[in-house]
Amino acid sequence: MCVPSDEALMAAVAGGDLAAFGELIARHQRSAWNVAYRFLGNAADAEDVAQEAFFRILDSADRYRPTATFRTYLYRIVARLCVDFSRRQRLRRHGPLHDVPDNEPSPEDAAVTGERAAAVARAIDSLPPAQRMAVILRYYEGLGYREIAVALDTTAKGAERLLARARTALEDRLGQFLEE
Repeated sequence: MCVPSDEALMAAVAGGDLAAFGELIARHQRSAWNVAYRFLGNAADAEDVAQEAFFRILDSADRYRPTATFRTYLYRIVARLCVDFSRRQRLRRHGPLHDVPDNEPSPEDAAVTGERAAAVARAIDSLPPAQRMAVILRYYEGLGYREIAVALDTTAKGAERLLARARTALEDRLGQFLEE
C-alpha cells in the first residue's frame, strides 16, 4: 500500500476529499501546535492558532501550489498567525520555553536544567517576533534556512541574518551560562 505524500493529499483536498484533509491534520497537528506553543507559551492559544492554520489550509486548498513542502507551507501559516496573535495580544510568556514533553522529567533532571531553561526561555522571549520564530523553526523544529525563509516570507540569506542576530542577542543575554 502506497502512502500518499502531503502534496498529493492537498491535491485531493482541493478536489473536496475531506478524508485527505483529516489525514493531513493527523500527520501535522502536533507539529503545528508545538510551534505555536513555543512561540505563544499558552496551550489554549496554541490550539486556537493550530486550528486556524488548518482552517486556512482548507479554505485555500484550491490555490495551493507545491512550490515548497507541505510542512513548510504549514509553518508559514502558523508563523504568520503567531506573529499576528502576539502583536494583537501583546502576550508575554510566563513559563519556560522548552520541548513539550510526552513524559515529565525526573526531579533531578528538572532541578539541574530548570534555571538554565528559564534563562533561555526569557532570552528567546525577549527577541523580536521574526527572530524568535526563526529560532523556534531552526532549533526546535529542525528546519533549514530555505524552509525558514519560505515560512517567514524572506530569502535564505534573510533567514540566515535573522538567526545570526538572534544568536548574537542570545549570547549577550546568556553569557553567564556560556562561561560555565
